[in-house]
Amino acid sequence: MEEIRKAITHMENDQPQEAVDTLEAYLPGANEEEKFTIAELYMQWGMHEEAKAVLLQLEQMFPDEMELKMMLAELFIDLNEDQEAIDKLDQIVEDEDYFVPAQMQLADLYEAQGLFEVAEQKLLAAKRFDPSEPVIDLALGELALSTASYLKAITYYEKVYEKQPVMGDIDIALRLAEAYAATGEFEKALTYYQETDVNDVEQLFSFGFTAFKLSRYDIAISTWEKLLKEEADYLSVYEYLAKAYEEEGLTEKAFETAEKGLSLDEYNQKLYFTAGRLARQLGKNDRSYFLIRHAIALDPGYKEAILYLIENFKLDEDHDAIIELLTHILETDEEDAAYRWELARAYNETESFDEALKAYGEAYTNFKDDSDFLKEYGYFLLEEGRMQEAVEILKEYLRLEPSDIEVEENINRLLSQ
Repeated sequence: MEEIRKAITHMENDQPQEAVDTLEAYLPGANEEEKFTIAELYMQWGMHEEAKAVLLQLEQMFPDEMELKMMLAELFIDLNEDQEAIDKLDQIVEDEDYFVPAQMQLADLYEAQGLFEVAEQKLLAAKRFDPSEPVIDLALGELALSTASYLKAITYYEKVYEKQPVMGDIDIALRLAEAYAATGEFEKALTYYQETDVNDVEQLFSFGFTAFKLSRYDIAISTWEKLLKEEADYLSVYEYLAKAYEEEGLTEKAFETAEKGLSLDEYNQKLYFTAGRLARQLGKNDRSYFLIRHAIALDPGYKEAILYLIENFKLDEDHDAIIELLTHILETDEEDAAYRWELARAYNETESFDEALKAYGEAYTNFKDDSDFLKEYGYFLLEEGRMQEAVEILKEYLRLEPSDIEVEENINRLLSQ
């Protein structure tokens, strides 16, 4: 052992080559215990191939020594020789000290290969050997969470939480909050979130979102404000934070938040729409129109924004703007039956009756079972002097709304004429 101590002294004195030379010279004559010590030193010094050679030699001498197999498996993993590591770990029998670590290491290797069911089987084998070990339940919970098996993950995390709320650097309450939120059980998720000191921005977003889903806008706001202090360019939060302020009646604050978000994310059509709605509430109508139009320019298929814009044009009695908007939208092949109906109404309001007639006819195919449309279309035809067509459409309406006596009387009067 004197030579081994000499090598250690060389390494401590920043003489690595002398240390290695000393061990290499001594190794052939070393006994089994000394060779094991030398292998450990090689591992500490990052000399994996040298350590592997010594340990393989020792394994031939002591084939039933599980510690050697475990050390070799760790070396194989460090050398990216995963299959060799798996083969070695599979040789570890139900030994009190090494069986559970071996099964957990196997689970990690199989999980890294995407073999999640095999990984789970290895962990379950470890659990059968030691049912009360919380580390195994934690590993099973982590594996289940990574594969979106949230209910299974909750079962394992709850077992760990009862024994050890924090394990290593893992806060089990946070894991439970994440899993419960993923299953839609937001009340339970929020309870666990509130037990923790969340600082990670992803977790802060999830915490705030959970509160938001429960209409706990005060918690959502304080959580997301904390998030933005940590990372101001976390773009996903601005739309939700603006909506939370809106729900709390803080419309000006909501609008400022949306505008701030747009200064960082100029291609977010949903945020443009949110900002546009808020601008309208604040009486900033020109700004509202600009923002909503921008949202639609980014996504011509954004139906919610288009219909919102149409309703505001109606409020401002700007039917020409509706015609211009919908004509452009339909030219981009963003076809929607509701657009044809709205276009027909706008043409009717501007007394462009021929165009209105055409648009109503195009909308009819999709709305022939819609009583509101049929009644409106029928009376439009009546105003246009198309009595026979009007009667047929209103008859269709009555098949859907037979209790409408007024329409029935109008039809009878027309028929009698």
